Amino acid sequence: MHRRQVGHLRLAGGLLLALAASSVAAQELEPRSYSPSPVGANFAVAGYGRSTGEILFDASGPISDAHAEINLATAGYSRVFDLGGHQSSLTVAVPYLWGDAEGNVGEVGRAISRSGFGDVRLKFSTLLVGGPALSPKAFAARKPGPIIGASLLVVAPTGEYMPDKLINLGANRWAFKPEIGVAYPMGRWQADAYAGVWIYADNDDFLRGLTRSQEPMGTFQAHLTYTFRPGLWAGVNATYYTGGATVTGGVRDINRQENARVGLTLAVPVAQRQSLQFSYSQGALTRYGGDFTSFAVAWRTLWFD
Repeated sequence: MHRRQVGHLRLAGGLLLALAASSVAAQELEPRSYSPSPVGANFAVAGYGRSTGEILFDASGPISDAHAEINLATAGYSRVFDLGGHQSSLTVAVPYLWGDAEGNVGEVGRAISRSGFGDVRLKFSTLLVGGPALSPKAFAARKPGPIIGASLLVVAPTGEYMPDKLINLGANRWAFKPEIGVAYPMGRWQADAYAGVWIYADNDDFLRGLTRSQEPMGTFQAHLTYTFRPGLWAGVNATYYTGGATVTGGVRDINRQENARVGLTLAVPVAQRQSLQFSYSQGALTRYGGDFTSFAVAWRTLWFD
């Protein structure tokens, strides 16, 4: 394959990783993800996020000055229920993305734009320790304590995908992330830590019939939050993920990730059972992929059956 074609492939592959990373990042810096809620609670969420920054590649390769601007709008719904005496929940989220990337392949400038629906995300979570299933009245009287929870996030191949195009917003494959999390309240403070792993199925129709596989990627999160009053809290966040190199048509790509991000979160009540959550994050360590600065805002409302 011609060197410029290889460069264009890698530039597009970098945008693909950047688009995927941006849609995941909005969900992977998640403070208080395993905080309890009463049985019968329903949550609706609408959010918007924007990420801008460089796309980093192998320094010995032909690509330079690559950067991207990516936007993500998400609508989601979650319901809390009783499963064997444990508080559990199911969540569905539908993303819509639009973005642009450009860079130089050798001395030739390239630019790529995409917009459309991404892959739907489904998440099941349950509190294994410290999270009994409680009615709203019993929940209000509970004494907070340490929690151990587990979850499974499933990404279904529902997004826009055209096998003759190198860049798509859907991945045309299933992905799964089992995770375990710990939440430890300390008065107005709360510390959270999660560990999970992304497991990817193969895309058997990548770029006119090639098979593209991806190695597992480990993810870790840590959060420290402080509650000023009910519904008003702020926190500092960090995440680290490693692995995820791809193999395309039997050829291993040079794109193993080893990245870390840090961020801030602020949740503000705006009406009865409604809140806005603001988040900011930036790369602290980026070996490959998007070295982005990201901002997001999400509106959430709560109601009971």
